[in-house]
Amino acid sequence: MVLLAGAAVPSVAQSTDPPPQTPPAVVSSTAGDDDIVVVTASRREEQLLNAPATMTVLTEEVLATGPGQSVTELLRIVPGLNTIQTSARDVNVTSRGATSTLSDSMLVLFDGRSIYQDFFGSVLWDFLPVDTTEIKQVEVIRGPASAVWGANAMTGVVNVVSRTPREMQGTSLSIRFGQFDRSATGGKFDGGGLFSINATHARATSDRFAYKLSGGFLAHEAFLRPTGTIPGTSTPYPPFANSGTRQPKLDARVDYDIPDRQQKLVFAGGISGTEGIIHTGLGPLDAQRGSTMKYGRMTYTRDRLKLQAFVNALDGNAPVLLLAGADGHPLDFRFENQVYDVEVSDFRLIGARHVLSYGGNYRHNNFDLSFAPGGKRRDEGGVYLQDQILLSERYRWIVGARVDRFDVLKKAVLSPRTAFLIKPRPNHTFRVSFNRAFRAPSMVNTFLHTSFLNQIDLGAGAAFFFPTIALGNAQLREERLSAYEAGYIGKFRRTTLGAALYESHTRNLIQFTQAAAYTSTVPPPGWPLPPSFLDALIAQGRGLPSRFTYRNFDHVTDRGLELSADTLVTAAISAFANYSWQAKPRPAGFDLSELNLPPAHRFNLGVSGTRGRYFAHMSASFVDSAFWQDVLPGYQGTTSAYTLVDGGIGVRSIDRKMTVAFRGKNLLNKPIQQHIFGDIIRRTVTGEVRFDF
Repeated sequence: MVLLAGAAVPSVAQSTDPPPQTPPAVVSSTAGDDDIVVVTASRREEQLLNAPATMTVLTEEVLATGPGQSVTELLRIVPGLNTIQTSARDVNVTSRGATSTLSDSMLVLFDGRSIYQDFFGSVLWDFLPVDTTEIKQVEVIRGPASAVWGANAMTGVVNVVSRTPREMQGTSLSIRFGQFDRSATGGKFDGGGLFSINATHARATSDRFAYKLSGGFLAHEAFLRPTGTIPGTSTPYPPFANSGTRQPKLDARVDYDIPDRQQKLVFAGGISGTEGIIHTGLGPLDAQRGSTMKYGRMTYTRDRLKLQAFVNALDGNAPVLLLAGADGHPLDFRFENQVYDVEVSDFRLIGARHVLSYGGNYRHNNFDLSFAPGGKRRDEGGVYLQDQILLSERYRWIVGARVDRFDVLKKAVLSPRTAFLIKPRPNHTFRVSFNRAFRAPSMVNTFLHTSFLNQIDLGAGAAFFFPTIALGNAQLREERLSAYEAGYIGKFRRTTLGAALYESHTRNLIQFTQAAAYTSTVPPPGWPLPPSFLDALIAQGRGLPSRFTYRNFDHVTDRGLELSADTLVTAAISAFANYSWQAKPRPAGFDLSELNLPPAHRFNLGVSGTRGRYFAHMSASFVDSAFWQDVLPGYQGTTSAYTLVDGGIGVRSIDRKMTVAFRGKNLLNKPIQQHIFGDIIRRTVTGEVRFDF
C-alpha cells in the first residue's frame, strides 16, 4: 500500500517502487533518512525517484539551517538555476537560461497557487506571504513543465509547499537582526541594517478542525550603488536615490476534515506588501509603500480529486527613476491586476499498468495599467492528460499533453511530454525525455504604450533631449521551447548521484528592442545639428531611437549539463556538491548581442551537521562571468566571476523552546555585482532568536 493524494489505495507499482530511501538530487541536511514525495512533476503525489522531470527538493532541514533565510537565497544552491539580486528587494531566478531583470519563463507556485504576474510576465518573490519557518519543502522542476502546468512553466517550476496547521501546532516568535557592509572600496565603513520579525500560531481544536495565523515584517536598508563607468565602456552609472525595502505580510489558513475522512476543505488568505527598487528594461522603478498582493484560496479534496479556486489582487505604484515623460513630467507607473482561477485535477488507476492523470483550469484577468491602457482583460484556459504506463518492473513510459487557449493569441497551443524511465535496479533510474512548453505574451508585451525623453551628449557638456515611444505588439506569438534531455539518478549506500544533459530550442523569443530611429528626413523636434548627422549615427549602429517595441526573434539553442551528489557522511553530518555548465546560447536569425549570456560554470558545495542541541552549516558557490544587455540602451556589460562563502551556527535550549543562531553571507566580504546594473553586495551578518511556546 502507498499513500496517493491523501488516500490509501492499491499501488500499481508495488513490485517496482524501491523501499524508502533518500531520493537523488535532494539538497538536504538529512540525506539518507526518508524518501521524498513530490506533487509538482505530475500534479499528484509520487516518489521523486519516479518523477518524469529533473527535480530538486529543499527540505525543512535546509530551510532551518541554511545561511540564507529566504527562498531565493536557498535556490542559489540548486544546480541549473541562475539567481541574481539587483536591489534590496529585487531578486530574479531562471532555470537553464540567462536571468534578466524581469525573469519571465519560470512558474512559481505557493501551495499550487500561481504568483506569476501576468501583467509584467514575471515573479515578484516578495509577495510570498509566509516566512521560511512555515515552509515544509520547496520543489523545483529544472526544465519545461507546460504539459501539466500550462503557460509560463517554460523553463521550470518552483512550488513552495507550506506546513499544515497540524504540522506546526503551537506559537512561535522569530526575530532576526543584522548588518551588511556597504562601504565603498577604500572608503569609510558604512553599515546597512536589516530587521525582521515573524509570529505564528497554529492549533488543532479537534480531529476535524485546525487553523494557522501568521504575520511578519521585514525592513532592509539599501545596498551600495556602483559608481564610475560600466565595466569595459565609457558609460557612467546614472545617479538616482537608491532605496531599501519594507515588507509586511499576514497569512491565515483553516483546514476542515469532513467526517467521512475522505474529504477535506482548506481556506487560506493573506496579504503581502512591498516597496523598493524594481529593475526593468526602462531602468529602475521605485515601488511605493502600499504596493500589495492580496489573495484568497479554497481547496477541496476527495480521495484523489482536487478542486481549487483562488483570487490574486495586485495593487501598486512605481515611479520611473531615470526617465521623464515626453511632456517633461515624471513617469509614474500604476498597476492593478485581479486574477480569478479555477482548476481541477484527478487521477485514476486503469488496470494494473496505467496511472492516468488529468485536469484543467480556467483563468481570468482584469487589468488597469497606466503604461498599457489598451489591455483591460484576458481569458485563458487549458486541459491536460497524462498516462504513466508500467511496462514492466524495469521500464516505465510517461506520455501526456496539454492544450491551452489564450484570447490574446486567438489559437490553441499544444504542449506534449514524453519520458521513458529505465530502472536496472530499484535504486537507479535512467531517463530520456522530450518536452514542449511555452510562454504567452504578457499584457505589457502586447499593450505597452508610453513615451519618454531620451538624450544624446553633443559634447562640451551639452545634451539634446528627444522623445522616444515604447509600444507593445499585438501580433506577438507565444515563445515555444522544445527540450531534449537525458538524466540519471541513483543511490549508492549513503550517497545519491544525479546527472542531466539537455538541449533546448526556443522559437519566437520575445525581446524588447529598438524598432526605429530618427533620420535626416524625419528628425526629432528641435534637432540642432545638420540632419545628415542622424544618418551617420545610423550607419555607425548608434541611431537615435524613435521607437522601441517587442518582437519575436527567430531561434535560440541552449545546451547544458548538471551534476549533483548528496551524501550522509555520518548520522549527524551531510554534504552536497553540484556543478552546472551552460553553453553560450546560439541564436539564429539575429545577433548574439540581443541576448543576455548566462554564466558558463556554476559550482556549489556545502556541509551541515547537527549534534544534540547544536547545528551548523557552511557552503560555497562559484558563479562564472555573465553578459547583460536588458536595462536601457548603453548600460551593457559583463559582470566578473565571483565566489560566495556562507555559513551559520545555532543552538537550541535544553527544552527546545528557544533557538539562537548566527548566520553570515558572503563571509569573504568581496564586492559582488550580480547584474551589470545591480547593487554592490558585500558581507551580511545576522542573528536570530526564536521562541516556541
